[in-house]
Amino acid sequence: MGGSSTVSAGAAAPAANSDVQYGHLPPAWAPTPVRPRLPIGVGLVSVLIAIFGVVMLLAGLLFLLATLVNSVVPSSLEIFQSIDLYGAAILAILGAALIGIATSLWRQETWALWTTLVLVFATSAYLFFTGSITVLFLIFVVLFLYLISVRRYFY
Repeated sequence: MGGSSTVSAGAAAPAANSDVQYGHLPPAWAPTPVRPRLPIGVGLVSVLIAIFGVVMLLAGLLFLLATLVNSVVPSSLEIFQSIDLYGAAILAILGAALIGIATSLWRQETWALWTTLVLVFATSAYLFFTGSITVLFLIFVVLFLYLISVRRYFY
């Protein structure tokens, strides 16, 4: 039909002068999960939240142990002397929750970022409406703006 073919239908192998060459195919491409790098400020904030959570958890647990079992923990180890039994239980639960938030913030999970943003905003609003506009208030405002600016690093 007007053209010549280099591969014949009956031949088992291509002809010697064939333009078709068979070689090894390149390895299959497998996408690697892209994980954004942890910003240094987010790492610092998560470490500070974790330390604060550990202190709260230990304070609550030490008070609970000193109250419920007097012989195990002496009352001199209590961090907060003026809380009651329910306050110590709430303190321990909040400490455990803060440790979870800090861990998830370190892993760059979005829910931890938004939870931290809500807590920072609520603290800033509390400080603003109580008239406590000090260096602590400015730190919380800067932290809020920083966390908003690095939200693209979370998934």
